[in-house]
Amino acid sequence: MTEHTAPMSPTTPGEFADEIRKELKYTQGVTTEQATPADVYVATATAVRKHLVDSWASTQHDMVAGSTKAVGYFSAEFLMGKQLLNALLNAGLSDQFYDAVKELGFDVQDVIDSEYEPGLGNGGLGRLAACYIDSLASKGVPAFGYGIQYRYGIFKQEFDEQGAQVERPDYWLANEEPWGHIDYNRSQRVNYGGSVVEENGKKVWKPAWSVRAVPVDYMVPGYASGRVNTLRLWSAKSYDEFDLLAFNKSEYVDAVKPQVAAENISKILYPEDSTPQGKALRLEQQYFFVAASIQDAIRVFYPGEENPDLTTFPSKICFQLNDTHPVIGIPELMRVLIDEYGYDWDTAWSITNKSFNYTCHTLLPEALEVWSAKLIGELLPRHLEIINKINEQFVAELGTKTNDSAKIDRMRIVTDGEDPQVHMAYLATYGGSHVNGVAALHSQLLKDVTLRDFSDVYGDKFTNVTNGVTPRRFIRIANPRLSALITEGLGTDRWLSDLDMLEGLVPLAKDDEFVKKFAAVKQANKVAFSNYAKREYDFDIDPNTMVNSMIKRLHEYKRQSLKILSVISQYADIKSGKVSADDILPRTVVFGAKAAPGYKMAKLTIQLINNVARVVNNDPDVKGKLAVYYPWNYNIRLAQHLIPATDLDEQISQAGKEASGTGNMKFALNGAMTVGTLDGANVEIRERVGAENFFLFGMTVDEVEALYAKGYEPKSYYEADPRLKQAVDMVADGTFSEGDKGLYGPLVTDWLNKDYFMTLADFSAYMDIQGEIETLYREPLEWSRKALLNVANSGFFSSDRAIDDYLRDIWETGPLGE
Repeated sequence: MTEHTAPMSPTTPGEFADEIRKELKYTQGVTTEQATPADVYVATATAVRKHLVDSWASTQHDMVAGSTKAVGYFSAEFLMGKQLLNALLNAGLSDQFYDAVKELGFDVQDVIDSEYEPGLGNGGLGRLAACYIDSLASKGVPAFGYGIQYRYGIFKQEFDEQGAQVERPDYWLANEEPWGHIDYNRSQRVNYGGSVVEENGKKVWKPAWSVRAVPVDYMVPGYASGRVNTLRLWSAKSYDEFDLLAFNKSEYVDAVKPQVAAENISKILYPEDSTPQGKALRLEQQYFFVAASIQDAIRVFYPGEENPDLTTFPSKICFQLNDTHPVIGIPELMRVLIDEYGYDWDTAWSITNKSFNYTCHTLLPEALEVWSAKLIGELLPRHLEIINKINEQFVAELGTKTNDSAKIDRMRIVTDGEDPQVHMAYLATYGGSHVNGVAALHSQLLKDVTLRDFSDVYGDKFTNVTNGVTPRRFIRIANPRLSALITEGLGTDRWLSDLDMLEGLVPLAKDDEFVKKFAAVKQANKVAFSNYAKREYDFDIDPNTMVNSMIKRLHEYKRQSLKILSVISQYADIKSGKVSADDILPRTVVFGAKAAPGYKMAKLTIQLINNVARVVNNDPDVKGKLAVYYPWNYNIRLAQHLIPATDLDEQISQAGKEASGTGNMKFALNGAMTVGTLDGANVEIRERVGAENFFLFGMTVDEVEALYAKGYEPKSYYEADPRLKQAVDMVADGTFSEGDKGLYGPLVTDWLNKDYFMTLADFSAYMDIQGEIETLYREPLEWSRKALLNVANSGFFSSDRAIDDYLRDIWETGPLGE
């Protein structure tokens, strides 16, 4: 008998259908007969919110009234995905929803598809934030997610006739959005510009302009916890939206200038920053949400108090800085404490230092944010004064810890010289209590390389929290077939709250019948994905081939170029007759990625992949043996269809460049085998699933560094490996550009002369490991056995476990009392 611990509402399907009918009538203004699937979606969302609102209110009350410290998770991205199925699951209404919608006469999938996915993130950073606030609620820990409600978010990706990426605005708020609650009564004023003057011996900031930060609150329901936390996203509005005088003079554009200037702040995620205006807008965004959030936290925890005792602030809430985007919050809290509440510098610094912690998400020096002091001074003059004073204090403190003047100079938060720069990662490291990396290898490299000087002096601040993903969204919702099989195998669904229980599947990997059930789940998922790809993209994917996926942001260090060169090599072997098509293991390669709009090499790689797909998929010589697909506008919805269907996952970044990854965890938990380097969390995944159940290739971090030091000459690898030479030559000779030999010239030139991320150096090892992969795949029972062991041994990669690590090692808090 299966033991159930998932929340189940006592509401019957019939009662829930009546609730939906009521919302259709009173919220949507339509009868059931008049309703569209979109109406039913909004009505269902409104109904399920009402099931959660009491828990939401009690969680907020208990957070303020209780003694448990809350968490404020500051992130420029929250990639939440669609909300409906997650909210239904956590409200215990999933089964009732399916039955109720059928009773109302609608197709369930049509209703689910009516929800528009908000693109409020770029990738892993935002997805991690979403997983973490889900786990905080599921753990019963009081928390706010703080960010921005971008009107457009990340762009919608399309491909033109030449296969190039085209960015379109993604207006996700164009249709009804039933989840966010706009609260104008709790708006905050955010100031910019102006000057700092001295009045009565005190510094006073006289800002030049202000915007209104209006909170839009989203419920974050926990799974089986009875708690509902809040994601508070700020929307920018103008205090002076409309100049009637200008309008009446027919100066229509001038009449709305203040409104446009204010709303630009929350208009789009990561505005292109190659211009001074773009840089200024990014800094405005960053300050906008942290300033509003800090004011909000004080309002929440000291309600109605004119002179609160803010020395207790670090016991009320701690802020986690998700990357460097929110680091301006450190001088902002100092400013609030000193200028608005009258604390002396030392007291304010003590409060601030205890209130912040910093997660670093990169090893690439160019990804550590650096701002021009001049720009900060123009937009935030008081903050620049505070940053300079923090820097002076820091340099003086370093003088008591080391005699190494060169080290002190390297560590300066504000650089010397005519054009001083502010290092935000350095400010975060000094200004907060803890610094963590996001995988064991990443955290070690942070200490050994990226932030080595800081680790030498402040070693006790550094720790590791390996990333995790929520099993509710990325197994239970994304992969219901596998979820049901896991529950069958374990005899309980408690694994959704305790993912370590997956270890109970290890003995079942020896049971051939259970392994065959596991294989049948994978095949059913492949058929479902094939149908989805046909419906959404008009792709003809053969579910009887190996599905080989590479989905992640398009960046040179992630090495999508390595994968596409291997595809070209295999295609060339078949075309030349070197390999018989009959001997080829049928394989479908699926890419999914967006490139930053200004990242030319990444966008050219996308164009190459699309044109390789065009040539390969239309060549009768390889039909049924090799196919390449690139579904546009990769998002969570696509991931939830593709990940469960994937046989082989590509995690092939250059060793030492990927911080962690979360896609690698999702694939392993959903029964894909991984081919990868010893990079990021791949290291820990391989350790836990077993080296024999992971396809390892490529140089190690030490070997990469040794080759850099020796002097890397990529052309030597090109000349030494005929497979590589042929693939690169085909790119250069116009095979994939309709004879245009210049189109991919920048890629070819880079590969042969620079190749900073050593794609060519790892090509031979990558091609060799493919032989082992194909040999194993031809033994389906053994492949499935190993894939099942990946699932069974990946419980560590739950975001619930990651949150436990934060609670123990960084935040020093826990669940609300009952």
